[in-house]
Amino acid sequence: MKIAKTLALAFLAYGVCMLMGCSTAAKASSSSTADDWRPLFDGRTLDGWQQAGFPGEGQARVEGDTLLLPAGDMLTGLKCQRELPTSGYEIALEARRVSGGDFFCGVTFPVHDSSASLILGGWGGGVCGVSCIDGRDASENETTSYRPFERGRWYRVRLKVAGGSIEAWLDDEEIVSVETEGKRIATRPDIDLCRPFGLATWRTSGALRSVRWRPVGEAAGGK
Repeated sequence: MKIAKTLALAFLAYGVCMLMGCSTAAKASSSSTADDWRPLFDGRTLDGWQQAGFPGEGQARVEGDTLLLPAGDMLTGLKCQRELPTSGYEIALEARRVSGGDFFCGVTFPVHDSSASLILGGWGGGVCGVSCIDGRDASENETTSYRPFERGRWYRVRLKVAGGSIEAWLDDEEIVSVETEGKRIATRPDIDLCRPFGLATWRTSGALRSVRWRPVGEAAGGK
């Protein structure tokens, strides 16, 4: 009986060690993925970007380590010349409103076989959301919210497309979480020149920096 008990305890200890080892390996793998950010803006030049071509747009330029999109007659935009996946990725950046009273950060991003736009500060200065879902833009769908943005303050923005959903965070607050299955995802026609991935402002000067992306697992959840 003592021998059987000893063997049982030994097998139990072995199992615990194996589980701890697997957990440690999983955490190491997760940590490796978490650090796999890839820059989209080098902080010095417009390499990898081109003007979107909106009528009357401002001329984008680099000031210091910042990408500046000056106010245009309507939209000012840049289109990324690098190819991104259509799902299983995150985009992160920092953005601030320099002048003007409408959206200072519009991120158009690929979603499977289409694209959508994350809008920050639109429709008079405070509306946030995703355009468009089932034909409704960021001011009138389930992603609509309002934030009182401060001029000159930098905001951290993160966007995730994975696992059949779109999620977005402003600083550390989740502001978008919407399932895409069975929904019609598209951009507004007036911002199509930024597709599949681009940045834009509306009659507003916006500054952006630390623009980057990373791949994530399709089944990954949370932040």
